Amino acid sequence: MKPKVNIASILPKHLFWDMDFEKLSLEKDKAIIIPRAMYATTPDTFEQDIKRLEQLYTPRVIVKYLKNTKENISNKVCVSVAKRYKVEPFLRYSL
Repeated sequence: MKPKVNIASILPKHLFWDMDFEKLSLEKDKAIIIPRAMYATTPDTFEQDIKRLEQLYTPRVIVKYLKNTKENISNKVCVSVAKRYKVEPFLRYSL
């Protein structure tokens, strides 16, 4: 059994302002955690933000959940993630 990871020790607590982040499960709540981790990223913070997320998930999992989220993730973030992992660029919103 994997040890329980305190998400708040890796990701900023304010990203989970509307829920009890201590009850989040890395496995069960990937669809919440991954998009939220990238929601507020900027070109200046992208490297730091994505590295935090990579402590928790593989690139394949990160891309999968960003492609399928309903969260408001910018196209710039999606393009940056695709470039980092050398995958086909994907967009959340049509241009």
